[in-house]
Amino acid sequence: MEDLAGRLEGVLEELTDMAMDALRRATSGDPDSAETGDALALERRILKARRALEKCIAALSERAGSSRAPLDDDGAA
Repeated sequence: MEDLAGRLEGVLEELTDMAMDALRRATSGDPDSAETGDALALERRILKARRALEKCIAALSERAGSSRAPLDDDGAA
């Protein structure tokens, strides 16, 4: 299970990169544009997925005594 948790950590990093890209797109253009709204909506979906993945990783690592803290709703550890 620890191996699976490690692989999910890699997916978590990919989601982090995707969220950062979405935020860059959202802040680079007109704040009232549809593209900005779409980028912000995507970033929120990604953060929701990251929180769920953090919980999954914590559950898989629970027995191994992992001290990794799940992210809060703002994305902070």
